[in-house]
Amino acid sequence: MKLKKFFLTLSVLLTAAVTAKTQTFYICYGSDVTAASEISFSNNGATLNGSMQTTDIDSITTHVPAMHFVGGDISMLTEYEKQKANFLDGNGKKIDNLLTFLKEQGWNAVRLRLFVDPTKTNDPKQVFQDIDYVKALGKRIKDEGMLLMLDFHYSDTWADPAAQWTPDSWLTLTDAQLYEKIYTYTKECLQAMNAAGASPDFIQTGNEISYGMLWGAKGSQSYRCYMGNEANWPRFTTLLKQAGKACREVCPQAKIIVHTERAGQTDVLKNFYQQMNKYGVEYDIIGLSYYPYYHGTQATISSSLSMLENYFAGKPIMIVEVGCAYRYKMGDRDQGYALTNEGQRQFTADLITMLKKHPAVNGLFWWYPEANAKGCTGNLNSGWYNAGLFDNSTGCALPALYELKSFK
Repeated sequence: MKLKKFFLTLSVLLTAAVTAKTQTFYICYGSDVTAASEISFSNNGATLNGSMQTTDIDSITTHVPAMHFVGGDISMLTEYEKQKANFLDGNGKKIDNLLTFLKEQGWNAVRLRLFVDPTKTNDPKQVFQDIDYVKALGKRIKDEGMLLMLDFHYSDTWADPAAQWTPDSWLTLTDAQLYEKIYTYTKECLQAMNAAGASPDFIQTGNEISYGMLWGAKGSQSYRCYMGNEANWPRFTTLLKQAGKACREVCPQAKIIVHTERAGQTDVLKNFYQQMNKYGVEYDIIGLSYYPYYHGTQATISSSLSMLENYFAGKPIMIVEVGCAYRYKMGDRDQGYALTNEGQRQFTADLITMLKKHPAVNGLFWWYPEANAKGCTGNLNSGWYNAGLFDNSTGCALPALYELKSFK
């Protein structure tokens, strides 16, 4: 191998591996193949790993394990900071910069939600993330060196399996006009994110869209998509394709996630992604929500993951929302783990053990980990969410937060 060519090849290999987990190098040297976890040069680059002459090396190849993404949806962070929430680590030491702290705990990606016009919501306490807010927080995330997942809700308020209400300003549009609107809106938002230095690396074209999206005015029964009924699937998938078109044009490097939450219903889940294939929706990643108090046991979710790996081979899978309470039930539902710090940690450890048995799963994101009423001076001091990763009473990071990094 020519020395110049060797260094060029090596440079490409190292660049490709820089963000991945520990790699193995296979060095072909004469009649031998040597495996090494790292390589180093001496004698001005003439010698590799102490004894091999670089001019005699035939080739170097590398195996890089699939990268895992660990993080959470911290869409409320700026408001918690504004209200002076007291974030502490597990030992009670003050955290000066939560993003830096989370990165130190192994996080490499963060998710943010985006609403069309959140001034129209009936939940202003948690729904206020407009494009200006998301640009600013998104830039902080990127400046911290983490990847950004942008979650389009395509609504003025929460979008989920029971509520996919069309934004007020879009209600008078025909379907043809909606197809154009979702394209131009997505495109303009992504252009704004790029210009702000907050280019997303992952893009969700809709949030928990198990039964479709843009159903009409609040309470409308129109345009919902169900298994066994082809009505509305063509409209829904056209909307998704138009949103995806904007993503490919403005952020061609970003991966598109299609996000559902029927993780406990294998038949519904299977039908949904079969419909995506049938109607030619282009996307990169299957996104799922998993909350034990809504979706059942980890064994149930494992069965769903096995089905997805079998029927949709080649598609990575991310758990883009997960949560487990450390205190008080979520409604009247049982989560299968003790409502304690240790119960939440054990849930997380068991979940990670299960997910690692599924090679297609490469992402795990906690929902609302930043919930922390300690020290808050405004409305975040009441109506606590008790499935975050900080104790609302003490402000201390919970054991489950430290457990998450073992997914990597």
